[in-house]
Amino acid sequence: MEQSGTSTLLQGAVRDLASGVVSALRSGDHTHATAPAAVDGEAEGLAVAAVRVLGADALLPSTLLHAPPLPDELAVFRKAVEAYPPRADAAPTVVWSHWAMRRTLRRLDPSFVDGPAHGPEPEPDADGLDRASWQSLTHQLAVLAALALPGEDCAVARLAGRRSLDVARGFVRAVRRRDWRQAAGAGRWLTLLDGVPETLGLETGLDFVELMGGEDPLVALQVHAARLTRTGAFA
Repeated sequence: MEQSGTSTLLQGAVRDLASGVVSALRSGDHTHATAPAAVDGEAEGLAVAAVRVLGADALLPSTLLHAPPLPDELAVFRKAVEAYPPRADAAPTVVWSHWAMRRTLRRLDPSFVDGPAHGPEPEPDADGLDRASWQSLTHQLAVLAALALPGEDCAVARLAGRRSLDVARGFVRAVRRRDWRQAAGAGRWLTLLDGVPETLGLETGLDFVELMGGEDPLVALQVHAARLTRTGAFA
């Protein structure tokens, strides 16, 4: 029961964090805190865990709006990076998510020098993703939607670019299966990719996903990020 209660608290903290990100993206106010402020004890542990679950998207307003995050939210984000390194047997999505967080932190916090002091952060292996079926690829890309950023280059983004038709196919499948989170994440990737069929109707599809996603802030986050990318409003 205690474990179940902790899981429920964490889910609520992740939703609250995602709601804060969505609010900041919608308002364009990068001074609006998204990550929880630095706190102590059990509340701190919950806040740090929530940031780790949301990943690099916890600082998405700062990334897209090119503005520094608030010190408290940056401190919590850094704790999440340092407290939850991937295990040796971690899944590729976990490893890539952590890599994305480290890359974000390196850009926003000059004092963070995890990895090489100069040059790009070494990328994890993406061979497993490259061999994935289109169904599995769409699922994993949706989990790694925080890597879907304008102008960014990494092995996952290059892979998605080579398989845009597979991602479009996966987007349709997710909508049909009413998997709104996966559809929103795949849709975010599709806004960046070349070769997406016009017949897909991506913009209308994203509107539908947002509508059907209801009050889920994790869906809203991906859809709004996709719209900002599509319109170039982040520039």
